[in-house]
Amino acid sequence: MKKIGILGGVGWASTLDYYRGICAGAWSHQREAGTAPKSGPIPVPRITIESVNQAETRSLRGMQDDEQSWADFDAVFHEALLTLEVAGCDFAVIASNTPHARLHSITRGVAMPVLSIYEATASAVLLAGAKKALVIGTSVTLQSPNYSQVMTEHSIRTLGPLPEEEIAEAQAMIDEDFHGGASENARERLLQFCHRNAEPGTAVILACTELPLAFPDQIDDPIFEAEGFLFINTSAAHITAALERAMG
Repeated sequence: MKKIGILGGVGWASTLDYYRGICAGAWSHQREAGTAPKSGPIPVPRITIESVNQAETRSLRGMQDDEQSWADFDAVFHEALLTLEVAGCDFAVIASNTPHARLHSITRGVAMPVLSIYEATASAVLLAGAKKALVIGTSVTLQSPNYSQVMTEHSIRTLGPLPEEEIAEAQAMIDEDFHGGASENARERLLQFCHRNAEPGTAVILACTELPLAFPDQIDDPIFEAEGFLFINTSAAHITAALERAMG
């Protein structure tokens, strides 16, 4: 098995899900394939976690269309990836959607492959049979063209751009109801957002790795249906891609 690097901490709750999902997924895969040992622990990929400080990275966010304003933000994630590379990781995943908006910069000079959450998500949308998608995430994710560009490459249309007030609401919802776990109001607030913005037949992309916490029974499912919506769990899709890479 290949060694996985997890760049986590943005936030810590989703980082836990990445670690648990990779280990549990390795167990399930080997049991289903009949390759698990008859006695003793089931092997899992070696994993190194480099956890950054979300309070710091949030304060270092730059301005849309001002590349230089992101220099300090990019540097934190770039250094974290280099730490994972030095630790001998064969590849890495960033356990958060938001930094992927800066993937072009933070991976510059990093020889180790970094698996894109965008590509993993697009594969899940295609597998679900959807042709259009609503992206829900932080203000950085929603203001970035990255999701739309990758989805277009896979012949998937993304709804939007969303109005500024809806982008602000998505960020507030994540800040108030999802950091450190889902609050009692998290699920209802998320569903209200979907009702306002999702067209019929739309795949709703949970493009913040904390958002799937609103659906604990589907936390490991890349694709699931709930409350009349088709959801794409970007965390689970990313974890699946990491497992496939690690286990061949």
